[in-house]
Amino acid sequence: MNDNSKPFKKRNYKPWIISLSIILIGAVGVLAGMPGAENFDAFDLTILPLLNAIFNSFTFLFLVGALIAILKKKYKVHSRFIYAAFVTTFLFLITYVSYHALAPSTSFGGEGFIAGFYYFILITHIFLAAAIVPLALTSVARAWNREYERHKKIVHWTMPIWLYVSVTGVLVYILISPYY
Repeated sequence: MNDNSKPFKKRNYKPWIISLSIILIGAVGVLAGMPGAENFDAFDLTILPLLNAIFNSFTFLFLVGALIAILKKKYKVHSRFIYAAFVTTFLFLITYVSYHALAPSTSFGGEGFIAGFYYFILITHIFLAAAIVPLALTSVARAWNREYERHKKIVHWTMPIWLYVSVTGVLVYILISPYY
């Protein structure tokens, strides 16, 4: 029972999770295949990948804060860090989509080991970034529905993948930034 003495009613977030996952992953996939805008000169577009890296950095820090908070059983602090990670992830998504809608694709110019390293990081980052969308949404939905045991089970996958995606997003930026 909650404070109003009304029974708690679970909500079915599954349709929203599926819809948002398809829309977000689909939009990113479509943008990856687009050539970018011609003659866009309102501002220097290379600021957007820098913002992506900054937002990914904050997401990583917020997730580490959430992990520390939950280990200390500070549930309110944990949820605030998770919400902050969702905000910075959303801001990342806006700048990422904007950049890829407006700018031509940037090719990585490194060779040898560094090229192999870059493409390994990039490919794993892309696939796990797609996976994190439904994982993170399902994780938060289970917490909202007070399904704490089910929440714990999924976050054992969600947290390390989200941490990896956020830190490799920064690494991808660092590696490709000389070629913008």
